[in-house]
Amino acid sequence: MTEFTFGPVELYLVGFEGERPSPGVMSALLDLIENGLVRLLDFVLVTKSLDGDVTVTEIEEESAEYGLGEIEFLAAGITGDEDIEELAELIPPGASAALVALELAYARTLTERLATSGGVVLRAERIPAPVVNAVLEAAEMN
Repeated sequence: MTEFTFGPVELYLVGFEGERPSPGVMSALLDLIENGLVRLLDFVLVTKSLDGDVTVTEIEEESAEYGLGEIEFLAAGITGDEDIEELAELIPPGASAALVALELAYARTLTERLATSGGVVLRAERIPAPVVNAVLEAAEMN
């Protein structure tokens, strides 16, 4: 049987006011981790000053201080400098964001099973939830 150490990884850039995510933001992430739906690979805070200077903070050593308890980062540093630089452009001056790398636990199982049966995922594409909901809502109105 084909076994993968990791499944597909998604990077989320989650904006928020101030320099730290709110407890609600952290709780939403923690719930998914505790339920086994995702595994946390990396978590980086990115703050952009009003002048456009970017400050990057790796929180691996201080995860409890940020509300993640004793969660282990499975691949700290996987969000490379290029990822951070590219995504930091989306953060408005004077704001902050968390760059979170999440492994989709269910997708690891799916890709393992497909590989074992001779299948290969050629491409996966995510349709953002707001788009799906808007399309379905529009379809219901017609």
